[in-house]
Amino acid sequence: MLDVPQGVIAALEPHAQGWTFATLGKTETVPLCGEKFDLIISVMALQSVNDLPGVLIQIRRALMPDGLFLGALLGGATLSELREAFAHGESATRGGISPRVSPLADVRDLGGLLQRAGFALPVADVERLTVRYGDFLALVRDLRAHGLTNVMRDRSRSALRRDTLSALLAHYTAHHADPDGKLRASFDTLYLTGWAPHESQQKPLSPGSARMRLADALGTKEQPLKGRP
Repeated sequence: MLDVPQGVIAALEPHAQGWTFATLGKTETVPLCGEKFDLIISVMALQSVNDLPGVLIQIRRALMPDGLFLGALLGGATLSELREAFAHGESATRGGISPRVSPLADVRDLGGLLQRAGFALPVADVERLTVRYGDFLALVRDLRAHGLTNVMRDRSRSALRRDTLSALLAHYTAHHADPDGKLRASFDTLYLTGWAPHESQQKPLSPGSARMRLADALGTKEQPLKGRP
């Protein structure tokens, strides 16, 4: 288990006797020995690393052949409404924007990163949750409680100006509020699956090795393209 608290809920304790818990340090080094683990799981941690491709490579190298990596992280359109509202508010009152919401990976990019890291049979999927908040302060309190405040090094160090906040709230309410006045916030959980390569895993067939025509498999008649024999 990578980047999870020391300890598990009571229901999982009977299954966790052989688990190894690890946490990424400031150097973002995966503290796991090479090709030792048959399963590595990361839960809601990888969205905060600086070198995601490098960490995925380290995870792959820590898996034994045919070992499985399962990951869940925030990404995609997470907090897109807040990002948009901040950009509008600062553009309207300060003539420019500053980093307010951390950049997050897209599900399409993560599939490619898994391949680059050397994983076999990579899969990246997304699940979107839309949360409704009674007011903007409720959203802020929720983000702080989950440790999702602005951690970027180049973030603005000055206090949020009142006119910027007012413009932000007006835009958020105008574009991302339901008829009952509650504000919407999107959270995308990206799920990653990848295997350490092993000779027993399924592999794509060589081009031209098919034994059945696609038209026969579909029960239809093959139509040649115009201008070609």
